[in-house]
Amino acid sequence: MVVVSVPLVEFEDVSLSFKGVRALSKVSFSVGDDELFAVIGPNGAGKTSAFNCLNGVYRPQEGDIRWRGDSILGMRPDRVAALGIARTFQNIELFAHMTVLENITLGRHIRTEVGWFAGGLWLGKAKREEMANREKVEDIIDLLEIEAWRVYPVGMLPYGIQKRVELGRALAMEPELLLLDEPVAGMNLEETEDMARFILDIREELGISMILVEHDMGLVMDIADRVMVLDFGEVIATGPPDAIQSDPNVIKAYLGEELDV
Repeated sequence: MVVVSVPLVEFEDVSLSFKGVRALSKVSFSVGDDELFAVIGPNGAGKTSAFNCLNGVYRPQEGDIRWRGDSILGMRPDRVAALGIARTFQNIELFAHMTVLENITLGRHIRTEVGWFAGGLWLGKAKREEMANREKVEDIIDLLEIEAWRVYPVGMLPYGIQKRVELGRALAMEPELLLLDEPVAGMNLEETEDMARFILDIREELGISMILVEHDMGLVMDIADRVMVLDFGEVIATGPPDAIQSDPNVIKAYLGEELDV
């Protein structure tokens, strides 16, 4: 008997338009368990639009999006998150006056079962759940090496550390799929190398699949298993990094001219 593995997430012929402007056109891809899949393309290619469709912010006019074989098209973002899809953002979306510990703990909200009243009493199940949540958060702080800043307001911290905190908040949701929207944007070389190491550690130690949107081609080609290239909302190439780097359509999209390859 042959067992057919169902992809973790499937994009099938997804098209998205805004008042006649096509953001995505028949985009298809799938991501499997324990895979690091990258999406690249020039500015305006549709990368963030694909993320917004995946986590329920946008509803495409055509196509389907499936999670472990079941359609999630039209599902609210909070329900998508509860399934196991978490996201970081290109622009940092943290609470500046809250501490590192508090910001990461917010990610546990989606996994909290007791109500606010029981939580306020902090007895029985509520107490046990709170202690378990704190342990999870401390493990994430250790993994991302931000112990030294755990009680500092994030608004006081360097940009690179803030990006780690946002990653930590997403991890606190215990996702099966992590959407990373330009995780090294604005970072210097040392910060970029650190973030690459953390991404690989997360994959190895936690077994989380990832979809990475990023402009840093060195990072993408070093850590991705497969790469999909978007240009004006259309897929122009999908494959392993080596094949993508030598694809003439990809070179043309980035350089804007025909080259003999």
